[in-house]
Amino acid sequence: MRQPPSIDTYGAGGFRLGGRWFPGSLLLLDDQPLAWRPGSMDDVTPDDFAGVIAAGPAVSEFVLLGTGRTHCLPPRSVREALRVAGLGLEFMSTEAAARTYGVLISEGRRVAVALIAV
Repeated sequence: MRQPPSIDTYGAGGFRLGGRWFPGSLLLLDDQPLAWRPGSMDDVTPDDFAGVIAAGPAVSEFVLLGTGRTHCLPPRSVREALRVAGLGLEFMSTEAAARTYGVLISEGRRVAVALIAV
């Protein structure tokens, strides 16, 4: 497995990872940054985690969800879909999730990260 990309900065509607700018929300799965559809927590559905669920615990210990500017509870359907797939879920503001992701990758943890752009 290659070294996961670090989140250099976030804000202004996107993220800079390893020197590359990614506009909009972002999903990091198996160390690959991917554009992610939801623009807010109101838009998040279990389908937004289909790739994470398909990869399962073999790729990620859990999902770290950045919920936007504020910490808020993800929809029950999302929480249940991840639980059934055997994946844990930690959720917090995007700012806190970006910082937490940095700590987790420095520890060598396998984590899927879904971040709502701020």
